[in-house]
Amino acid sequence: MAKSKYIIDINADLGEGYQFDSPLMALVTSASIACGGHTGDTKSMQQSVLLAKHHDVRIGAHPSYPDPDNFGRRPMHLAANELTASLIKQISALDAICDAFECKIHYVKPHGALYNQVAHSSREAHVLFDAMQAVNPNLALMALANSPIVTLAQQQGIPVIAEAFADRRYLNDGQLSPRSQAGSTIDKVSDVVQQAKAIASGQAITTIDSQPLTIAAQSLCLHGDNAHALQSAERICQALISQ
Repeated sequence: MAKSKYIIDINADLGEGYQFDSPLMALVTSASIACGGHTGDTKSMQQSVLLAKHHDVRIGAHPSYPDPDNFGRRPMHLAANELTASLIKQISALDAICDAFECKIHYVKPHGALYNQVAHSSREAHVLFDAMQAVNPNLALMALANSPIVTLAQQQGIPVIAEAFADRRYLNDGQLSPRSQAGSTIDKVSDVVQQAKAIASGQAITTIDSQPLTIAAQSLCLHGDNAHALQSAERICQALISQ
């Protein structure tokens, strides 16, 4: 399966300790690697970077609130300078490992609660921008398609990779349906594949309220933290091979 023939970039959050890292790395075209905020250490980053290099996968940093106890899934109210310092430390740690293995970070994709916060909070978004610029001013941002941070980043001259999700339901305004809402996650593999194909081809998907919605995205996220992760990934990738 030639990854270059996909009709859209396919990414996954890797280096988080789940069992499917190796087979997922063989499928995806971009890998967002955990770099110590929610999880990840020198050894896991080295393993992930080597895997990405072996499979010619674009590498992204996947920083988080510094909260491993909650896996970065709860918002933290940190001073701007404290959060900036933490994000610089995380991104720099992965950057140093990439340098050692003669490859590079192409983009930054925040994790968990930070991903959700920066999508809609100008303050948090600018903290992230400051950290990215401090490490490497050429880094792109991977962020939720249709969210305010996309416009903010573009105004700052930061390249944006707009991301969509194959296994999540959307609200009518283009935002993700909260996980607390029934039906927010798509569990049936065939439905996940159908939504992935629609997003990748620019066709409308169906929102959680049964309304049509078109999402302009350059990358599609695959999750590796559930029982059907690999099966879904393989079927999605097969469906998205360019004809």
